[in-house]
Amino acid sequence: MQRQMPDGLSQLLDMLRNTGEPFLDRAPGSGPMGMMYSGITQAREFDDPPGLYEKTEYLLREWVTMYHSPKAGKDSTNAFSLFVHQMNLQGILKTDELITRFFRLSTEMCVDLSYRVLIDQSIKSATVTRAKCFHTLDAYVRLIALLVKHSGDNNNTVTKVNLLNKVLGIVTGVLLQDQELRGVDFQQLPYHRIFIMLFLELSAPESVLEAISPQILTAFCNTLYYLRPQKAPGFAYAWLELVSHRVFLGRVLALSPAQKGWTMYAQLLVSLFKFLAPFLRNVELAAPIQLLYKGTLRVLLVLLHDFPEFLCDYHYGFCDVIAPNCIQMRNLILSAFPRNMRLPDPFTPNLKVDLLPEITQAPRILANFNTLIQPASFKKDLDSYIKTRSPVTFLSELRTSLQVSSEPGMRYNIPLINALVLYVGTQAIAYIQNKGNTPNMSTITHSSHMDIFQNLAVDSDTEGRYLFLNAIANQLRYPNSHTHYFSCTLLYLFAEANTEAIQEQITRVLLERLIVNRPHPWGLLITFIELIKNQNFKFWNHEFVRCAPEIEKLFESVARSCMHPKPSSEQTTS
Repeated sequence: MQRQMPDGLSQLLDMLRNTGEPFLDRAPGSGPMGMMYSGITQAREFDDPPGLYEKTEYLLREWVTMYHSPKAGKDSTNAFSLFVHQMNLQGILKTDELITRFFRLSTEMCVDLSYRVLIDQSIKSATVTRAKCFHTLDAYVRLIALLVKHSGDNNNTVTKVNLLNKVLGIVTGVLLQDQELRGVDFQQLPYHRIFIMLFLELSAPESVLEAISPQILTAFCNTLYYLRPQKAPGFAYAWLELVSHRVFLGRVLALSPAQKGWTMYAQLLVSLFKFLAPFLRNVELAAPIQLLYKGTLRVLLVLLHDFPEFLCDYHYGFCDVIAPNCIQMRNLILSAFPRNMRLPDPFTPNLKVDLLPEITQAPRILANFNTLIQPASFKKDLDSYIKTRSPVTFLSELRTSLQVSSEPGMRYNIPLINALVLYVGTQAIAYIQNKGNTPNMSTITHSSHMDIFQNLAVDSDTEGRYLFLNAIANQLRYPNSHTHYFSCTLLYLFAEANTEAIQEQITRVLLERLIVNRPHPWGLLITFIELIKNQNFKFWNHEFVRCAPEIEKLFESVARSCMHPKPSSEQTTS
């Protein structure tokens, strides 16, 4: 039901729009992103007209009193009607510039008040501290929400969207400036409260807000991207809390039309993974990063449970930026499968994977990985080799093409390896299917695609081979044509390996993903079960299985959990 505008407010706002300088919807070349950017930059402009600070301070104090008054009316509409009149009397609504400066000063005043409360030694209770901060912050948020709702008429949504972006830009700019100046003394609380309460206010079921719901969502996603942990590390905990809030998650992933929110949310997660990556490469995590890492795992668990299709569609882009040693984080993403699919039990004796109806269907991957195969000359030679096995030097130069430095641990272009593996694999699947076949241990052999994979397995050094095998293992997910092809490929590379070192490394890549806490991807399980059960692979005969008693016990333990019936000691050591 549409809320009625307070008496007299409609005429007042019309008058304001028709006098003075152009309002927010009339500024040339000022789309929502332009408004947000200008808000961020204007947050650093401090040459305010004489008396504006005092006027803003007076108005803000008046509004907080009105907001908490019993006479404020439903959703503060009575108070708002009176307050807009006061803003007009003080001349705040005359120009865009004055409105912008009013919001900047108001934000700074609310934040400064919060700092004073937070350092007040006389307040012993955290609950009381928060309540004192929220007393002013929540009133300010309600004012922003009401101004957004009532700016412009109901048929003109541009003004509302521009005003929202401008205010979000101002708060973002104030936050960045505050973090810069205060350093380790920076406090997240006031900004977190402003953002979350404003989002909740603007998510209310009102027709005036529902008309601009996609633009509201975009504005908040852009704000969070501006404030990603790389840009605002002091805000990282609050940022993670915002992106994982149940209402925000529901809006961006469940309610956004045509899944438009998915791309924006994926971008936010990628920025989080990129921030964590250099820290996670270092095994000994500092306590603050450990906390952020655990929070990230919890977000992924929520997504795995409530929005598994989202993780399925964006798995490639996520795995591309997650540090190679983050096994559990990657497993959470790769374990996702569509909710309408019934996953076959991987422990079923004699499970015929190639007969599953889903095994011929390609998964949806929302990543343009083809464009990551650079430079263009390399892509041209790759396509040529796949089609004609020429130029003949392609394989001998492949390892060099993938290297970017001589520094151990940083030698290879990981995104290029990931893109190459998936691209060659999808080309191979299409080639096999065009011949009327499905991928299996026979049909994947003797092709240019397998030549490339065997070359990478044999010719790479230990680091390069590990990254190559990881890129394959990243495609072992729920039943689909990619999982089936790459499972067969990994088993074929094991069977055809010319040294035990390759077989040991294939085993390591599979095993390290199985010994971490569940969940484990379905494709990973069926591949490992096939490797240890199928006598053709002679898995238990290899030296690396029994190189040390603790290693042998580890293999037997994993085998027992992966096989039904449980293997006897004779089976596992023969």
